[in-house]
Amino acid sequence: MSFHTRPVPPADAAARRAVKPVVCYPVETLPVPDMDRLSAVRETLTKIDEVIVPPREGKAFNVPKGHFLRIVSVEGPQVGDLNLWNANDLNERFFSGKTRALHATHVTTGNRLWSNLPNLRPMATITHDTLGWYGFDEYGGGVHDVIGTRCDPYTNRLLSGGDYHHCCHSNLCGALSEARGMSLKEAEPYVHDVLNVFMCTGFTHDTHQYFMKASPVRPGDFLEMFAEIDLLGGLSACPGGDCSAEHSSDTAACHPLKVEIFRPDMALLAHWPFPERNPYRGRP
Repeated sequence: MSFHTRPVPPADAAARRAVKPVVCYPVETLPVPDMDRLSAVRETLTKIDEVIVPPREGKAFNVPKGHFLRIVSVEGPQVGDLNLWNANDLNERFFSGKTRALHATHVTTGNRLWSNLPNLRPMATITHDTLGWYGFDEYGGGVHDVIGTRCDPYTNRLLSGGDYHHCCHSNLCGALSEARGMSLKEAEPYVHDVLNVFMCTGFTHDTHQYFMKASPVRPGDFLEMFAEIDLLGGLSACPGGDCSAEHSSDTAACHPLKVEIFRPDMALLAHWPFPERNPYRGRP
């Protein structure tokens, strides 16, 4: 028997394919953030810090609980790869897979960014997205994905046989290393799958492969989120620029990204339900 022989469809193949799908995680009981209240809080914001992330580099920044983080396009179309950690415990970090399962392949205003097990709580809530108008295009592409992992030097070596050092994985390792006084080797295990800010991606209709296309982001566009816990963030300005051609490149047009941190009137958050770690403690 040849391993390349195509399997013969069973007689009931059509019936099996016709079975209706079921959403894996019914989210009717998922805690919903009070977006009206956050909208009112947004009216009181005062900028307290900003960080410029140079093209093909990464930078880290801190966002205290109850403050707002804004990632801004400042010069030209540019994609950013975002990592989030609990600023007081690096073992708690952004969980892109569960965020995808609870919300969608791409996130926008009202969605939350969840932390890894055994914590599983919202780290941040998206409060404003100037690209929220994009939706999904005819190719199935959307903006701000939680399906891509981050460009990395290991996959680059696997596919091309060469070394490229400005990959987002490497940039995030460097950003965390600098922020916490760690060696690159110590920092690397904490770097994790990202939120691809401004990146336009999807799956091809024919082969179902992960694709990217030119980001619709323009100077002045931003993605804003509210910190539900004390956050340490890391952002890489992807070496693919707007990711219209490739994402590990010294030739793609790349631009800086700006990170802005805002403090609101904290009195308006006096009774905000800041999340505790997930209460599940394992089988008895």
